[in-house]
Amino acid sequence: MENRFKGNIKKENSSNSIIDNLLIGGIRIISFSVIIIFILILGKIFYEGIGVINWNFLTGIPKSDISKGGIGPAIFGTMAVSIIMLILAVPVGIFSAIYISEFAKDTFWLRLIRASVNSLAGVPSIVIGLFGFGFFVLFIGKSIDNILQTGMLFGQPAIIWASATLAVLVLPTIIVTTTEALNSIPLTFRQASLGLGASKWQTIRYIILPQARPGILTGVILALSRSIGETAPIMFLGCAFFLPNLPLAYLDLSFVQIPIINPADQFMHLAYHIFILATQSSNPTLTAPFQYGTTLVLVLITLLLNLTAIIFRFRFRKIIEVVNRNQ
Repeated sequence: MENRFKGNIKKENSSNSIIDNLLIGGIRIISFSVIIIFILILGKIFYEGIGVINWNFLTGIPKSDISKGGIGPAIFGTMAVSIIMLILAVPVGIFSAIYISEFAKDTFWLRLIRASVNSLAGVPSIVIGLFGFGFFVLFIGKSIDNILQTGMLFGQPAIIWASATLAVLVLPTIIVTTTEALNSIPLTFRQASLGLGASKWQTIRYIILPQARPGILTGVILALSRSIGETAPIMFLGCAFFLPNLPLAYLDLSFVQIPIINPADQFMHLAYHIFILATQSSNPTLTAPFQYGTTLVLVLITLLLNLTAIIFRFRFRKIIEVVNRNQ
């Protein structure tokens, strides 16, 4: 009887081992397939687009037929929108995550907030774009114009409203990643800080946030990378397919004029420029190299941002490990 029982256990372990090996093998195949597909796509873009990339292409202005010229205004517009988007989204996202993780109690309202954040993350970007046009341009912008009597200065699509709409789009990413980073900090750190007489905010500022900095930075870079590649939200919010002039204003200090981003101006964007080259050109074959070249620049910017996040996350982790070791 005992031998039969041991035999059944061996057979069951053997069958479980076969299933585990099959599952692990399937996961490896899928992972390598994704990597291969990514390399093939990136290789195609690099092969087709590297021939048109030069200094004039990166800094020049586009021509009226959109089949010649450079993408300098599109690069500038993309970075301008992204910078203002980060200024709007990062403080709101981080402080919202701090409230959810550190201050809010487990009540109906907290569960409602979490459900709203998760639901917002699943809203299609085209819907976010329509919301941004209706809320920021038609409601907020026109209300400001009516109050200040500025005509149509704010009640029209512009950089500021495109950035605000993208901030709404990436807000769930920042909130979720920051919340997870804060929750990953051991409870003993909080207890030790509070036990030494530190206040709640001092504990968060000097103990929790420095420890969670790598995770927060990862969320911010992920949000930035997503916003750069979005086309649908900005189509309604001031993005132009041909705008050779940079969206700049000049701050006059009597002795010098400092160029700054004009948030009330229209702009060009790399993602929208690719869309126009692919859909609005009378000769797609002629514009194909410029499509691939612009796409390659957009991909390289995204990869550079992710590489920057990896480097900073590694440095922050090393600093935290050294500090913890010294303590």
